[in-house]
Amino acid sequence: MTATTIVRLAGIPGQAPAVGPFSPAVIANGFVFTSGQIPAITGLDDQPDTFEGQVRQTIENLAGVLEAAGSSLLHVVKVNTYLTSQEQLEEYNRVYVEYFDAAKPARTTVSVSLWGVSLEIECLAVLAETQEPTL
Repeated sequence: MTATTIVRLAGIPGQAPAVGPFSPAVIANGFVFTSGQIPAITGLDDQPDTFEGQVRQTIENLAGVLEAAGSSLLHVVKVNTYLTSQEQLEEYNRVYVEYFDAAKPARTTVSVSLWGVSLEIECLAVLAETQEPTL
């Protein structure tokens, strides 16, 4: 892939379809820019019952998008997290460190109103040198 190539992933095998007119990820200049991932399993009406399970599902969805793009959670450099309540932060952090403890990317976390989900996570990652996107 050259530095000027832009690749838009259309869909990720095994994951719920996007809930809007956007790409799950865009690859440009050696970076992977993900759209916000939510705790959907097969669709918006299929989510884990607990907040902890929702955090795990969201991060697993994010990992699937990154893998399809030729990257991984280990290559994440920036995370933006949107929670629906400030009270979720402690539990979110407890689960988050299980996935990002070694990498510790830069992170922004805010509390916002979301549509039908309790959190959303997007990130910026570098492409893994040994992986190619699975388009």
